[in-house]
Amino acid sequence: MDRRGFIRNTALISGSTLIAPSLFAQTLTPSKKGDKLTILHTNDTHSTIDPFPQNHSKYPGMGGVSRRFELINSIRDSEEHVLLIDAGDVFQGTPYFNKYKGVLEMKLMKELGYEAATMGNHDFDAGMEGFRKAFEFADFPFICSNYDFSNTCLDGLTIDKMIIQKGTIKVGLFGLGVELDGLVSKVNYLETKYLDPIEIANDKARELKEDGCDLVICLSHLGYSYDSDIVSDLKLAKNTENIHLIIGGHTHTFLDKPTEVLNQNSETVLVNQVGWGGVNVGRIDFEFDSKLFAKKDLILVQ
Repeated sequence: MDRRGFIRNTALISGSTLIAPSLFAQTLTPSKKGDKLTILHTNDTHSTIDPFPQNHSKYPGMGGVSRRFELINSIRDSEEHVLLIDAGDVFQGTPYFNKYKGVLEMKLMKELGYEAATMGNHDFDAGMEGFRKAFEFADFPFICSNYDFSNTCLDGLTIDKMIIQKGTIKVGLFGLGVELDGLVSKVNYLETKYLDPIEIANDKARELKEDGCDLVICLSHLGYSYDSDIVSDLKLAKNTENIHLIIGGHTHTFLDKPTEVLNQNSETVLVNQVGWGGVNVGRIDFEFDSKLFAKKDLILVQ
């Protein structure tokens, strides 16, 4: 379906916004003064194409790809530099995935204009060959920095980092996935090797900083927090450096505003996650002045 047809067949959005302004400061290059970047993000959408039913106990009438489409485009109409990204688990959860095996999800993400995503554990549910076939319908990269796909059909299909230019702002991204062993059937990930996320994060963030990135973002499907030694987003933020923002997934955590964590250098890292099912779209506006300020909004898709 072309863009005009997509718009014609979708409902208009009516949404409410919760705003939680906060200060996030780090010295930046003076040439960036006055620039602004709007980051929109989702996670764990789980093949939720339609809105939740009106009689749903928690999210009556909320969500839906068509409403997200209208919401995102309304923001693009009002902001010059917008980046749309996803933190994994695009697949699994409704009959749409059972029938189309991820192809529909990829087509819709392409239509919405996603620019990058990372893989969640459920994105292996159609097997690696299934993901490869669905990926043929995407026009944006999946960034998987700590999965080694060398001996699989995904070798060379994903990337380990990328840089996106938004006006004068240089944005670096890398992606981290959760340990698959014990979580995903071995037949679905085969010889994929899992690499230490903290070590990889430090390597990729340093490389992106050395490449001149003004903002470094980690797309993470590790999970927000655990009562154990499992690496989480909060633990990742605390034990790394050079990361400004972690967009998380996996634990379906609803945050009204991003958590601020001090990293190894006592610099603030923002950690955010917006639940699941496409109920929310996260928005973070980075304003580049003599320091970097971030205003964080949670947008309800309803």
